[in-house]
Amino acid sequence: MYKIIAKVEGMMCNMCEAHVQEAVRNAFDGAKKVSADHKKNQLTFQTKEAPDIEVLKKVIADTGYTFGGAETIEA
Repeated sequence: MYKIIAKVEGMMCNMCEAHVQEAVRNAFDGAKKVSADHKKNQLTFQTKEAPDIEVLKKVIADTGYTFGGAETIEA
């Protein structure tokens, strides 16, 4: 299992969080515990396989937000 912590800039409200969360769930099959926090500019989620960070970067950009980097932690 992998935990991903990403910086997402531009989220301003709960609707922004929901938009990012839905996009990640759709892009990463089996994504679990998907959580976005606009106050922290942070997205976290878990996957069974290491995610492709370039895909994550594109997903965030396609939703209208700015990707600020990510850390992947193997659990």
